[in-house]
Amino acid sequence: MSATDLHATADTAGRPGAAGPGLPASLTPELRRRLTSLVRAGDGAPTVTTRAPFSGTPIVELPQSTPADVARAAAAARRAQATWAALSPSVRATVFLRLHDLVLDARDELMDLIQAENGKARRDAFLEVGDIAVTCRYYGRSAPAILRPKRRSGLIPGLTSVRELHHPRGVVTVISPWNYPLSLGAGDTIPALLAGNAVVQKPDNQTALTTLRMLDLARQAGLPDDLWQVVLGRGSAIGPALLDVADYVMFTGSTASGRAIAAEAGRRLVDCSLELGGKNAIIVLDDADLDRAVEGAVRACFSSSGQLCISAERMYVAAAIHDAFVPRFVEAVKAMPIGAGYDFTHQMGSLTSAEQLDATRRHVDDAVAAGATVLAGGRARPDLGPYFYEPTVLADVTPSMTCFAEETFGPVVSVYRVHSDEEAVERANDTVYGLNASVWTRSARRGRRVAARLRTGTVNVNEAYAAAWGSIDAPMGGMGDSGSGRRHGAQGLTKYTEAQTIAHQRLANLAPPVRQLGDAGFAAAMTAGLRVLKAIGWR
Repeated sequence: MSATDLHATADTAGRPGAAGPGLPASLTPELRRRLTSLVRAGDGAPTVTTRAPFSGTPIVELPQSTPADVARAAAAARRAQATWAALSPSVRATVFLRLHDLVLDARDELMDLIQAENGKARRDAFLEVGDIAVTCRYYGRSAPAILRPKRRSGLIPGLTSVRELHHPRGVVTVISPWNYPLSLGAGDTIPALLAGNAVVQKPDNQTALTTLRMLDLARQAGLPDDLWQVVLGRGSAIGPALLDVADYVMFTGSTASGRAIAAEAGRRLVDCSLELGGKNAIIVLDDADLDRAVEGAVRACFSSSGQLCISAERMYVAAAIHDAFVPRFVEAVKAMPIGAGYDFTHQMGSLTSAEQLDATRRHVDDAVAAGATVLAGGRARPDLGPYFYEPTVLADVTPSMTCFAEETFGPVVSVYRVHSDEEAVERANDTVYGLNASVWTRSARRGRRVAARLRTGTVNVNEAYAAAWGSIDAPMGGMGDSGSGRRHGAQGLTKYTEAQTIAHQRLANLAPPVRQLGDAGFAAAMTAGLRVLKAIGWR
């Protein structure tokens, strides 16, 4: 089938017998052709066909890049970066403040595209659009001040003048996943570019069009054409080439892949930031507002069909309210409207691939076979679409079951009864991961106290995940096997820079000022001076 034939076919209602809708009208053949032309790949490159999770409808044939294509992309990006880095951060920021408006203007089309490629519900797709608008606004407003040269305390007051500078690293490799194609397809690239770098990015094939549409919008906002390059291909094919060209690596994905990338980056003495897996916990304390906790727990567990790095797969409920909370939570889960559609009708959509469906089904079936109790869900729904699986709540899950400790990355949560705050904290921390957590209580002080004892990069008190994630002025990232480095906040920008200290010593060298004083006299004088500096509060 030719590319033209495929584009024409993809606008139908789907394959015979497909359960869900076809592609949205906004995803026209012309748009798909324009976006695929942005991929850095040679003429006659082999292609991969992507399909819509809702129905199996073909979306597009994507050209696959070679290592040589990656090298060419990096060379073009590096040439563009020299000019871009010479601009002031304030000038660079204007591009992303314009991009903010373009993203909001394209809101409906972007939601269509996210849903078509990923299969999530529309409300979850909207959160990605809002997230990127916030990212553009925050870094567009904050980057000039964060990157501005800063005065630092010198060794000798009045004589040692110190300034801290931040220089772009050069070419940043961004490897982004399929589960949040807009938030993670652009959210890390925006600060990397604003810091003065070029970016060579490899999004997942399944959701590549969303990243390419953001590249398209960024160029409309004024980003130089060659500065942000997109290549496509399997990690086994072009992964080494992506690391070879990198001055910094930003990776979001599995812990196993993150370890391999960190090892290679270490070999090359290139820094990296890694957001990896999670087995996130909800703690519902005995004084929780049950209405708020039920609603928040449903979102924490089943947003984006559970395919969210910071979603919850474990829930620890205080014994005093367990028998009141759990039935209400289960009832709310059973009442969730699930299905396929390019509107706000459904609360949960589809899984993205057969692999995710198989993993979810395998975890649930293993638990049930070993004695777990299904309180809600527990089955695939091919009547809704090829990859649908019901939101599932399990009880009586034990350490022998796969889903007890391994990340499912699907719409499955296990519920446990606990008898104290201490037990809840201990069990929530009993994992190799440490990405996100959620605590529910009427007492802000109690919630903060419990939160501070959890070994996770972010904790939300009386919210599922959006409070911490959406507060972009604060850092976000993982501990343990959930990764290293942080996105968001000042750290999410300065990690893409090399810090440089320039110290200017005035009047005299840091040596004995007169020959007669000698080294011993100089040491004595300096000792007295250091005592004085401490006494006057000098840092």
